[in-house]
Amino acid sequence: MTPNDLELFSTQDLIDELLRRTTFQGVIVHSRDEAKDRAWSGERIFHVHINANLDAEEAGRLLDVVGRHLASTE
Repeated sequence: MTPNDLELFSTQDLIDELLRRTTFQGVIVHSRDEAKDRAWSGERIFHVHINANLDAEEAGRLLDVVGRHLASTE
């Protein structure tokens, strides 16, 4: 599959595919509304998805580690 092939799928199709995979251990965070450009203003609503490979506590710890990493790279 090439990157161009991914353009043929909707965001929800791609999320569903990742969540089906037993090898996927992660958290998917995406904007509720399709982003049209990188700049944004005001409030934006995000959805968070996890599959059966992580429970809510593990997902929370993972997001905490990612947040601390992002804060340290600023």
